[in-house]
Amino acid sequence: MSQAAPAALVRKHEFTTTSGAETIEVGRKLARLLEPPQLLILRGDLGTGKTTLVKGIAQALDAAEADEVTSPTFTLIHEYDGTRAGKPVKLFHLDVYRLEGERQLETLGLDELLTPNALVLVEWGEKFKSIRKKATGEIVIASAGGDARKITVTLKETGIRDQGSGISL
Repeated sequence: MSQAAPAALVRKHEFTTTSGAETIEVGRKLARLLEPPQLLILRGDLGTGKTTLVKGIAQALDAAEADEVTSPTFTLIHEYDGTRAGKPVKLFHLDVYRLEGERQLETLGLDELLTPNALVLVEWGEKFKSIRKKATGEIVIASAGGDARKITVTLKETGIRDQGSGISL
């Protein structure tokens, strides 16, 4: 009798923020959970704070100051060099909103970005089957009225990685 592979575990974290500064702070906390390699889809309407969240992640990784992180809407990809737990990490922030098909997506070389030390955050990645298939989770940001935002983070795990790590969100 063969043993089945362990089922993927799903960890879910939810936050509510009421300002850009709080959204950046949630990003800083999330950076502690994102162990490379990761490919996460960033979902949310225009202006909900996807790039603001990335600012906090980049800052926590010592990859960039918050004001240095901008939306890659027109450049499609921004790359930052940082560290996590004393090891080098590459942070890739993509915005594929303007791409219209898998063929255009292929020109970005997404597979080449997915190295063992990479965190790849893709805004509008849900548009593409190939990204959904490779994703290790997603971050959904939704307006909760006024300046409030609800942030839901879902991370897929193939094993119990951070049990007892002391990470508190």
